[in-house]
Amino acid sequence: MQRVRGVVASRKGAPVELVEIDVPDPGPGEAVVRVQACGVCHTDLHYREGGINDDFPFLLGHEAAGVVESVGPEVHDLAPGDFVILNWRAVCGHCRACDRGEPWYCFATFNATQNMTLADGPDAGRALSPALGIGAFIEKTLVAAGQCTKVDPRARPAAVGLLGCGVMAGLGAAMNTGGVRRGMSVAVIGCGGVGCAAVAGSALAGAGRIIAVDLDERKLARARGLGATHTVDAKVNDPVEAIRDLTGGHGADVVIEAVGRPETWEQAFYARDLAGTVVLVGVPTPDMRIPDIPLIDVFGRGGSLKSSWYGDCLPSRDFPMLVDLYLQGRLDLDAFVSEEIALDDVEAAFTRMQQGEVLRSVVLL
Repeated sequence: MQRVRGVVASRKGAPVELVEIDVPDPGPGEAVVRVQACGVCHTDLHYREGGINDDFPFLLGHEAAGVVESVGPEVHDLAPGDFVILNWRAVCGHCRACDRGEPWYCFATFNATQNMTLADGPDAGRALSPALGIGAFIEKTLVAAGQCTKVDPRARPAAVGLLGCGVMAGLGAAMNTGGVRRGMSVAVIGCGGVGCAAVAGSALAGAGRIIAVDLDERKLARARGLGATHTVDAKVNDPVEAIRDLTGGHGADVVIEAVGRPETWEQAFYARDLAGTVVLVGVPTPDMRIPDIPLIDVFGRGGSLKSSWYGDCLPSRDFPMLVDLYLQGRLDLDAFVSEEIALDDVEAAFTRMQQGEVLRSVVLL
């Protein structure tokens, strides 16, 4: 067992704390990873606010890269010294999705079985709930070996670690779920970290026209830097009309909704071309409902209405490929790193994130 420092949300809405945590030695199928970098994601804030569940205390952080320090028994394709990106979709290999050759839909993903625990105080020994089964705002974390994806060690940890969640979600929403192909028109509604990644993924796939929509000019500027050919300020323009105007009156071939709200999903529905595709990658809250859209419109417009969970990615397939593109200079993951911060600056980073000042703050360890 090792004692390290980590960032914990102890109760709903309370500021996070930097505390001592006990990390057990890896058991069968597990690995301990020395974290080098971890992005500050909206999902971490959702955990702190009780928006995921109430299994406090949470060990936050999940967009991470680092080096394997030790592995437990029954781990055969991972070794100490391997540079890895952590993922929260460790596929089982034998559920009904995996058996039909679609492991990116695995219905039985898994995490480490042992618990990391609080080290001191009246709650010493209390088990922590790691965010998305990872918990990476910590010097060393315990994960299932399947949550470690080996990539080229020349890559910058602060940049490629973001593939662990938000950036992969956006890239995959375009490239995997949306099936964006060369020459297509794409609209992205919401240009935070995930939306900007969807813009970058559309550009990487060769889309001919990429329309970024947001209320914040700062976010639209970032989207332009990542490949948007046109932008729409939703404060002064109706997004549906603007997208249609920019696509010959038809609507976009693929519209990616990266906000997670009923009203923006409805905009996406009507902003797509006939037989086009809508991709929902923004995360809604449990109380939200699909807008009251006439069923004849669903039938008459044809096409596909899809949700994208983690960009429908398969980490073992997608992470090494995307890291290679990054090293070739074809995918600018560095552009997503707005600032590098210390482990004790996570709470302040949440504020900067909520105010739209950053794409990603990244904790360096």
